[in-house]
Amino acid sequence: MEVRLMEPMCRHTSFRTGGPADWFVIPDTPEELAAALAVCKKTDTPWYILGNGTNLLVGDKGIRGAVFSMERFDRMEVSGTRIRAGAGLLLSRLANGAFKEGLSGLEFVAGIPGSVGGAAVMNAGAYGSEIKNCLVSAAALDPEGRVHTYKAEELSLGYRTSRFLTSGEIVLEAEFSLERGKKEEIQAKMEELSRKRREKQPLEYPSAGSTFKRPEGYFAGQLIEEAGLKGFSVGGASVSEKHAGFVINRERATSADILSLCREVQARVDGRFGVKLELEVRLLGEF
Repeated sequence: MEVRLMEPMCRHTSFRTGGPADWFVIPDTPEELAAALAVCKKTDTPWYILGNGTNLLVGDKGIRGAVFSMERFDRMEVSGTRIRAGAGLLLSRLANGAFKEGLSGLEFVAGIPGSVGGAAVMNAGAYGSEIKNCLVSAAALDPEGRVHTYKAEELSLGYRTSRFLTSGEIVLEAEFSLERGKKEEIQAKMEELSRKRREKQPLEYPSAGSTFKRPEGYFAGQLIEEAGLKGFSVGGASVSEKHAGFVINRERATSADILSLCREVQARVDGRFGVKLELEVRLLGEF
């Protein structure tokens, strides 16, 4: 496997920020991953799993310990209306692979800048659809190096959550059940969703997508906009003027800029509306 020392995490996050990881490990197989985890356990080295880095804010001081990249777990196999995909496969490639096979059900993930593993962990969703709607099962490596396969109903899939957030297991692959469809209709739906994203989301700037979870009974972006925070900035970080639910790296922002901005947005929305916004973005490392 490949091991890098003091790897800048700004190269691996969609915010394009973050200090270095002590160890950056890229295993090729579950066996290599399990062996590396055993070394971490033996040496009391903290470790973290990296998908595509699209829902992550890494501190400017970096990460003490090892970061495991799942980028080489990117195989995809099609059998009838089922697709089995590795945790490191990008969702855009998964959606395009389904389209090429004339399989419908994953159009909504085409524009989500994440990986299969991250989507399973967070039950990724967009435009009224969620991963749990087509997920059949997922295989994961436990902290002891054993592989388990779980049915979808065993994964406690909810709004941006699953059992993997607390179990300490690492998703290796996932299997999806889809439906036969007409290629032209699948393509048209993917293009329509892509158009909506371009129109409504600040794709021209580094960000982590929707920064805050949807509070029950509200929309985070609407609350932020009504609080007068569109365009509000801290350092190089800003609340997007196109969509207030997005915090963007407008101009060489640091992770501290982004986090300070998020905290100020949370405080102002709470003070104005009594609603506590919860970060959807995961914080990692030393700030």
